[in-house]
Amino acid sequence: MPSETLWDIAKAEVDKRGNNGGEGDGVEIGEKSVFFIGSKNGGKTTIILRCLDRDEPAKPTLALEYTYGRRAKGHNTPKDIAHFWELGGGSSLLDLISIPITSDTLRTFSIVLVLDLSKPNDLWPTMENLLQATKNHVDKVIMKLGKTHSKATSEMRQKMWSTMPKDHPDRELIDPFPIPLVIIGSKYDIFQDFDSEKRKVMCKTLRFVAHYYGASLMFTSKSEALLLKIRGVINQLAFGIDKSKSICVDQNKPLFITAGLDSLCQIGAPPVPDNDIGKLHAHSPMELWKKVYEKLFPPKNISTLKATKDPARDPQYAESEVDEMRVQKDQELEQYKKNSSKTWKQIELDS
Repeated sequence: MPSETLWDIAKAEVDKRGNNGGEGDGVEIGEKSVFFIGSKNGGKTTIILRCLDRDEPAKPTLALEYTYGRRAKGHNTPKDIAHFWELGGGSSLLDLISIPITSDTLRTFSIVLVLDLSKPNDLWPTMENLLQATKNHVDKVIMKLGKTHSKATSEMRQKMWSTMPKDHPDRELIDPFPIPLVIIGSKYDIFQDFDSEKRKVMCKTLRFVAHYYGASLMFTSKSEALLLKIRGVINQLAFGIDKSKSICVDQNKPLFITAGLDSLCQIGAPPVPDNDIGKLHAHSPMELWKKVYEKLFPPKNISTLKATKDPARDPQYAESEVDEMRVQKDQELEQYKKNSSKTWKQIELDS
């Protein structure tokens, strides 16, 4: 019996794939996760609904919410699945970041940071707290993953640099985020009426931060044209649709800069007088930009945790039976505390 040729083996493999392919074949179906974090009431839910073509009003995100979308790449092909996670509460619920980002999901995970441009004084602390908490957790997951799948972590490190051309002059000066990152400035319709100098500082600062982390940066509002551009970017993260190569760095227009297309030379130095820059003591370029930004937009001295309302007492989530039981349990807890206090005092007296 003649031995099989290479063509025979290849044909058999194609036939096998054709017979086994279909909606239920997990190998054929791509899955990606996109995690929306950012400013409280910054428009994260609106962007997600627009990307999923859902015509429904956006509701406040309570804590951590999940939804998904499906999309076929072509005719008669299995639909890819995109998992959308959203963190509510601005930077007050950082502990919840660890829930969706796991060693199983990390390799197909992306972060979308939505920042409210209409609240410049809250922008830096919100951005800094969320990015630092996310990066810390991702680094831990990568370290854990590396112990069992060293090849996977090596591929992730290579992917970190994939947005930056090999001949880019800033490759030695940046520190790419460990997983794909997109920064969106929302409420551009309000921001565009800001004083020119304020817009200049905010634009240059966000361009620097995005470039330093190897991230894409874009501004959006309720404008249908801008939302469509954002939708294209999110679809690229969620379904692998072709990435846009367009760019707009004009501070008088909505910024749109795909990762790897900006440069420190184009961004320029921090917008501060030459005689003042020496007075700003900073240990890194990021810290220098922070000091310049906060000089014009000092952060509010209000704890984000104190500003967070207790969802259990929020009228929009009222349920009479549950609320009555909550009052009863609160009273029982207070009574338990009093009894416990008496018991410990008695023990002290007896001793």
